[in-house]
Amino acid sequence: MWGTIARFVLKFRLILLALLLIITVFMGYHASKVKMSYEFTNVIPTDNPKYVAYQEFRKKFGEDGNLLVIGIQTNDLFRQDLFNDYAALSDQLKKTYGVEEVLSIPAAINLVKNDSTEKLKAVPLFPATQLTQAEIDSGKTKFLSLIFYRGLLYNPESNTYLMAVNVNKQLLSSAKRDVVVKAITDAGDAFGKKHGLEMYYSGLPLIRTNIATKVASEMKWFSISSILLSALILLLFFRSFGTMLLSLIVVIIGVIWSMGTMELFGYKITLISALIPPLIIVIGIPNCIYFLNKYHTTYNESADKKNALYEMIRKMGIVTLFCNITAAIGFGVFAFTKSAILKEFGVVAGINILMLFFISFILIPGVLSFFPDPKEKHMRYLDNKWLSAILRRLELWTVNHKTLIYAITSIVLIFSVMGILRIKSVGFIVDDLPKTDKIYTDLKFFEKNFKGVMPLEIIVDTKKKNGLRINPLQTFEKIDKLSGYISTIPNLSRPLSLVEGLKFVRQAYYDGDSSNYGLPNEFDIAFLSSYLNMKSNDSTKKNSLTKLVNSFIDSNKEETRISVNMADVGTQRLPVILDSIEKKSSDLFDSTKYHITLTGSSVTYLEGSDFIIKGLQQSIVLAFFLIAGCMLYLFRSLRILLCSLIPNMIPLVITAGVMGWTGVPLKPSTVLVFSIALGIAIDITIRFLVNYKQELASGNADEKQTVINTIYTTGISIIYTALVLIAGFVIFCFSGFGGTQALGWLTSLTLVMATLTNLIFLPALLITLAKKRRSDV
Repeated sequence: MWGTIARFVLKFRLILLALLLIITVFMGYHASKVKMSYEFTNVIPTDNPKYVAYQEFRKKFGEDGNLLVIGIQTNDLFRQDLFNDYAALSDQLKKTYGVEEVLSIPAAINLVKNDSTEKLKAVPLFPATQLTQAEIDSGKTKFLSLIFYRGLLYNPESNTYLMAVNVNKQLLSSAKRDVVVKAITDAGDAFGKKHGLEMYYSGLPLIRTNIATKVASEMKWFSISSILLSALILLLFFRSFGTMLLSLIVVIIGVIWSMGTMELFGYKITLISALIPPLIIVIGIPNCIYFLNKYHTTYNESADKKNALYEMIRKMGIVTLFCNITAAIGFGVFAFTKSAILKEFGVVAGINILMLFFISFILIPGVLSFFPDPKEKHMRYLDNKWLSAILRRLELWTVNHKTLIYAITSIVLIFSVMGILRIKSVGFIVDDLPKTDKIYTDLKFFEKNFKGVMPLEIIVDTKKKNGLRINPLQTFEKIDKLSGYISTIPNLSRPLSLVEGLKFVRQAYYDGDSSNYGLPNEFDIAFLSSYLNMKSNDSTKKNSLTKLVNSFIDSNKEETRISVNMADVGTQRLPVILDSIEKKSSDLFDSTKYHITLTGSSVTYLEGSDFIIKGLQQSIVLAFFLIAGCMLYLFRSLRILLCSLIPNMIPLVITAGVMGWTGVPLKPSTVLVFSIALGIAIDITIRFLVNYKQELASGNADEKQTVINTIYTTGISIIYTALVLIAGFVIFCFSGFGGTQALGWLTSLTLVMATLTNLIFLPALLITLAKKRRSDV
């Protein structure tokens, strides 16, 4: 069959090359339209209870992840020149495109009781004008007496101050978010530079924007670096610019097709899918090496170019096809998960890795047919002395030291299993960033001084319309007790809820006396009921406090929220915190009258992280069985199937053991390694076993000698291919993201071990099983 296909490809090469060009132009057009993702792609399915609860929260109360915070630390904030400029910064940010609200000390308001109208009036603590030092000092005294703002806008113990900027949620899901965030940080930096202050920025809008920017930058850098590195290695191997350019064209077309596929499927570039272009380059180059190595080997034997092209297609077609199929399986299994971000990655990567076969299968023989015959220098790598010496050493080990090979492998596996038992599963929202990155250091600043900026929301549902008006004092007492409990938990800020607003109101009702900052009692309940109606004069409708209070009650007066900012405590500590809050809630709230829901970005992150890890683990199992099925179909032998799987499971176990001993945690970015590495490493096994099977079928040697011959005939291309793959993944070690770095060095380690097991352990195993079969006979 492959002989017929080879003749077809060579006969109709011009038509096939033209078709390839047309498709590439079409895909290139769509690739030019692909866009970056400016939101966290849903990593959990839409029918997941946590996802549903979060969407319900957003529908009723708005976004919880659209707040950007600006921090400064100074002893002189209330100095005239500094404070007036700080107020000007707040005003400037309010006028910035995309900014909906700014909560800051200069914009803080006080509630003042009007005895004649028996209502409270919102009065700015600091008038919107250039203030004298006396006016600032007067406002400062009043401001510091308002407990409501303590821990919210300032930390008196460290003299740190916070400005919260609310960004439009539609802009946060578009490319315009870069412009908005830059305008905010530029304004802050200008203020900081003028007064010699370091500016700190954090919040999900900033984190998401900066990560998206880094992803776009790294994708370009990695793609260019992969191409340059591949070009260098190919030039060293083949000593031919033409051959090098041909191989690069193959992978560049593969990249164009992958980007075009993203756009055709309606996907955007995410943190994970940004890895696809460099992965296509890394995986595509071995295709070229396999084809070119066979072409040069055959030409070196026959000096017949036409026959060399024919044999290249006939013998390497099936090998390369199954190599790409298994690699595509390693990536494509992610498409079977329910996680949108993994599904997109799996679909695009799986399809385009398979397409790499057709690109190289058509392009390489088609273009080579127009090239002049290869020269001696182009094939000099086939007689590389140091590689020949390595292969001779491998032959001696395989034939004479099988027991030692098995013993060393067993010891390493035992040690690796011990390491696996030490692996911990933990992840942080920003743990993929280096500890020196400003995003990380600024986040730690806010965690130290304000206990964090990651949102946690607690919904108290009274189960009745206007339920908050039925025995409101009883409900608010329970909320106050829960808030008090949350305040005692490390890494969680003082909760903000309607209760805190009512305490502020009570303090104002008693003429601003800070000792009266507390929950209204039965004597105050009449005033409380009037406040719950949320009626206000036109002059106070747009003040920050009124908007803030309105955002804590749903339109039916049935539900209220408790908002907590927390540190990025990680996926190990977060479940403990959530469980303790749920337990305390069940103690305080009667389940027949109330329903308590914990949600927010922190909860969905935890759920998403667990979901991805479980999905990836299932994908590895699925990939293993699918690849096993391919191998069984290819070789039609259980013995060969066993020989193909064992050498590829050993590197995965060793890599997992190294993770345990080096303290690399199990998280989405590290679990990803195993399925990818399995799909790529099995290519080496296919290359070896197909040649072994072809040599054995010729009947020119017994099984032992056939194994030895296969080491020499495939060893060079396997080593060259492994070097390209390892070098390609090592590039990821230079990423600014810890997860991508881990993907780089862990996959490289797996490929090194896979090369060793396939050139040492696999031949030894084949010889051992051949002897056993002969002895049984």
